[in-house]
Amino acid sequence: MKYAWIDHNRRHWPLSVLCEQLEVSVSGYHQHWLRSSDKSDKKTRRRGISNDALLAHIRAIHAQVKGEYGWPRMWKELLARGIRVGKERVRRLMTQHGIKARTKRKFKATTNSKHDLAVAPNLIERDFAPATPNAVWTTDITYLATNEGWLYLTVMLDLFSRQVVGWSIGPRMTKKLVTDALRMAWFRRRPAPGLIVHSDRGSQYCSAEFQDALRAYGMKSSMSRKADCWDNAPTESLWGSLKRARMHGRQFATRQAAQSEVMDWLAFYNATRLHSTLGYVSPMRFERNWLAAQQRKSA
Repeated sequence: MKYAWIDHNRRHWPLSVLCEQLEVSVSGYHQHWLRSSDKSDKKTRRRGISNDALLAHIRAIHAQVKGEYGWPRMWKELLARGIRVGKERVRRLMTQHGIKARTKRKFKATTNSKHDLAVAPNLIERDFAPATPNAVWTTDITYLATNEGWLYLTVMLDLFSRQVVGWSIGPRMTKKLVTDALRMAWFRRRPAPGLIVHSDRGSQYCSAEFQDALRAYGMKSSMSRKADCWDNAPTESLWGSLKRARMHGRQFATRQAAQSEVMDWLAFYNATRLHSTLGYVSPMRFERNWLAAQQRKSA
């Protein structure tokens, strides 16, 4: 009990004063401390890593991903870095120290389907797991608030690896915005004819400009049912991840500032961010693993 009292008060008083008050020797206290430390080390070896060290890793990762990971993804990231630890321990530590993912927030829709343009049928019917890359891309538009006004972002998402393969960003929600994202994706991936591009029924996607570009690239247009966001759930999920990670609770003075943040996140998302649908690897890693497996099969 004496030594426990000394341990408790060491941060406030010199060790020599505390030992003198309880009539124990400083050397005796140090012997006690070494015995306690030895027991603690044995527990640590059984456990693999101390709570303090584990917490330091968690805080470092949390800072690196800018607060995006909750405990399930944090646990997977720790395992990926070679830190063998139980998921309940990670959850408990994060809860105790108030470390959590950014909170969710709902955002308004950007689709304007009140037009007289032709609408394509739904070709994917919520089948979000194509067997190969460049079989199905999904696309959507979202908005970002800045002090200069709205900034609009559209992406082309390869459903196989959930990789963002094309994007466009600008101050107006136009048919050029979505067509530029399509052109970027085509130049980067050069897919074979027959690829399906799935979107909502917005006027930008129904426009002659966008539909002509699809036909020129040998692609097929697919569209969600009216007012049904679940028909394009993977892209909606992407928007939620982006806004929770980088937009929610922040104020951007300029469109350029918001655009820089978006570009930084997209690079992180493609190359680094662990994706639960992909078995907790990044989209680019998932696709590289698949390509390597195909090469082994053909060897």
